Formats: sequence, C-alpha cells, structure tokens
Amino acid sequence: MSSRPKIAFVCDECGVEHAKWQGQCSACGQWNTLRELSVPKAAGAGRSAGYGGAAPEVTRLAEVETAPLERFPTGMGEFDRVLGGGLVPGSVVLMGGDPGAGKSTLLLQVTAKLAGDMPVLYVSGEESLQQIADRARRLGLPRDGLTVAAETRAEAVADLVTRLAPRVVVIDSIQVMHVEAASGVPGSVTQVREAAALLTRLAKQTQTVMVLVGHVTKEGHLAGPKVLEHMIDCFVMLDSPAGTRYRTLRGHKNRFGAVNELGVFAMTEDGLKEVSNPSAIFLRRPAEMSPGSVVTVTWEGTRPLLVELQALVDDLQGGHPKRISVGLDAQRLGMHLAVLHRHCGLSLSDQDVFANAVGGVRIVETGADLALIAAVVSSFRNRALPRDLVCFGELGLTGEVRPIPNGQERLREARKHGFTQAVVPRANLPKTAIGGIEVHGVTTLNQTLEALSALE
Repeated sequence: MSSRPKIAFVCDECGVEHAKWQGQCSACGQWNTLRELSVPKAAGAGRSAGYGGAAPEVTRLAEVETAPLERFPTGMGEFDRVLGGGLVPGSVVLMGGDPGAGKSTLLLQVTAKLAGDMPVLYVSGEESLQQIADRARRLGLPRDGLTVAAETRAEAVADLVTRLAPRVVVIDSIQVMHVEAASGVPGSVTQVREAAALLTRLAKQTQTVMVLVGHVTKEGHLAGPKVLEHMIDCFVMLDSPAGTRYRTLRGHKNRFGAVNELGVFAMTEDGLKEVSNPSAIFLRRPAEMSPGSVVTVTWEGTRPLLVELQALVDDLQGGHPKRISVGLDAQRLGMHLAVLHRHCGLSLSDQDVFANAVGGVRIVETGADLALIAAVVSSFRNRALPRDLVCFGELGLTGEVRPIPNGQERLREARKHGFTQAVVPRANLPKTAIGGIEVHGVTTLNQTLEALSALE
C-alpha cells in the first residue's frame, strides 16, 4: 500500500510551514508567499526500534576518540578570521549578501589562490564560464589550476565531485540548483531544501568543503527555508553599505569558531582587498568637532573596533517624535531616552532623535549604550565633546552603568589610536594604569553626564 504524501504550505520568505493555504504568512507578515509543498511520508513511520527496527548503537562519551580540528587557510586573513581560522574539511559554509556585494568576486579570489595547492571546483549556475574567466583575467588571478563548470543540476554536481575529488567546491548559487526527484521550480522552497540537503550529505561523506552562495530577500534576510541555516555549519553575510566601497563579512553561525566575528574588505579595481586596521576607516573625522559625535569601542568577535556614533536632536516638526537609528537598535534608543527622562529629568518628547553608526557598521552589543546617550545629550545641548574622548558601557533601566567584557583591551585599543580621555563603567577601570589615557569611572547615568560636562 503506497503512503500518501503530506501536503504543507511553506512561506517563500521565512520558510515557516502552515497546515493550509492563507493569503498572509502569520510568521513574517508577507502576502501571497505560501507555496504548496509535497512531503513524502517516510516508510515505516511510526514504528520504533523496539518494534522491528534495528536498535541504534550507543557508547559512553568518555570512550569517543577526539582529535585536533583540522583547518587550512584560504589565503585571505579577514576571511579566515570570520571562519574561525580557516576552512574545515567536510564543513558546509553558506555565504549570503545583496546583489553586487562581491560574493562571487571574493570566492573567485579565494578559490583561484587555493587551486595552486589543492584541487578546487567552482560551479556557476548564474554566470557563463566566459564571464568567470573574464573576471579572473580582469582581477589578475591565476587561471591554470582552477576547475570550473556551468551546471544547475544537483545530481550532476554530485557526479563531478565524486569523479574529480576536489577539496573545496563553490556552488554559485544554491537558489538555481534543482534536484530532478523533487517537485517545484529552481529557487522554490522544496528545491532549495532538497539541493542543500544533497550537497550537505555529499560534503560529509567525501570530507569536501562545500561553499554555498545564497540570495537575500528585500529585507536583507537569507532567502529560502529556515531549515537551510540549520543544515550548514557556518553562515556568513557579506554586507555592502550604500555609498561606500567597503564590505563587511560577519559570521552569524559557526560550529567551528566564534560568531559575530567581523572581517572588513575594500572593493577596488583589483577585487576585494583586506583592511587590516578597520578602526582607521571608521575614524575619519573632521579636525573641528561638531556636537553629537563621540567614539565608542565595540567588540567584534575576537577584536576591538573603534566606531564613531553620531546623533542629531532637532525640534519636533509635527506629529509624533521620530526615533530613527542606522546601524543601532532603534528600540534600544527609545529605551535610553526614557531612562534619560526618568533618572536625569531630561525630556526629549518634543524632539526628533536620529542616531547613526558611521561607516555602515552594525553594532549589536550593549557596550555602545553610554556613547549613544553621550552623543544624544551632546547634540541636544549643542556642545561638542572632546576629539580625544572615547566612551563605552551598558546602560540599565534603573539608570546604572553596568560593566562590559574586555574593558582593558578596549582601552588599550583606544590609546593606540591616540585617545587620551575615556568615560567607562567604574568596574571596567584598569587594574594597572594605561599610560597616556585618563580614565573616568562612573556608576550611574547622572555621573556620566557630570563627567561629560566637565570634559566639554
């Protein structure tokens, strides 16, 4: 008796399954994104191992043999940093990014370098081989060792990998791959999921590094089902802030290294170039300081990064006051303004407040709270803060200033870039003095404002 397939409706935007079709996805709120998905029922479903199935083998954790994790570098230090030190055999890396961000350029540079030492396969489903060769020639990359193929059938790619035995395979992109046995058109939820599952199994069986390129939605999220992010070992996103030639590569998931690691590149005529000192590109400030500008030290993965925060406080132009932030959490901005009113008596209810992290960087940690509120107060009072001042610390709802990790390393990084004044949580005061920088420790928001007023 044949088993009937299960019918589900999956959202193209977020990948959430629904029992029946509906016009709007209840998870992401998008309209007309649900697609019918046929899922074959597994044979023998509902039978446990104790009722005719083979019992799985178990072992004690202490008896499992372990070995040092093997890695090999890509030849680009910033890429290796985000990966956790290099590529791991048998791992699957998913790289997302906006169109034109430089995903194909970065991977072509990496694979062209690796091909001099090991067999590498670059599979393109969107560009012709002539386009790839022309880009490699334009970037001055070696073309002798790299093997390329134009293919969109996942089964054909699996045959190539089995026959050529490459150590690294790039699939550009997973959205154009299709599995003949699966229903749906290339790019649909079913095809993306089945193609990724096939390639992931292949990577584990052959100990091949599989790098998948993924498209993003208009909201900036990875397109396709959420299960795709759970299948892979490492997920990195290449961002391209508008109006700048810099690109930031951030790790969002990594089973073999730290998450939220940041790599910085500059797009040039010769391709993507590594930026070894990212703090320098985010600190190009004018000689004459303006109100609303202050520098903070954020922690990205395993290193400190100096970023300028700017705020603009302006009279309300009618309607509700605006609270807009770029590169920062907008909800956290509104929360800080409430703390400022409740504990310091400074109300901005009749003011529009705008905040921005300069250089297109996105700050996800709470260590920038103190610098953000300092920039807002500086703009509101129309008083510029010193050029050599740096602030960091977390702000609590009760008005207390809480310590953050790696305080001493942040201060050393600030001193290295010429900063001589710092306002930090008192618990982050260095145990041993750091020469050339005067550190002011604070415990409350009121003390912070007093310290900033004394430095103006």
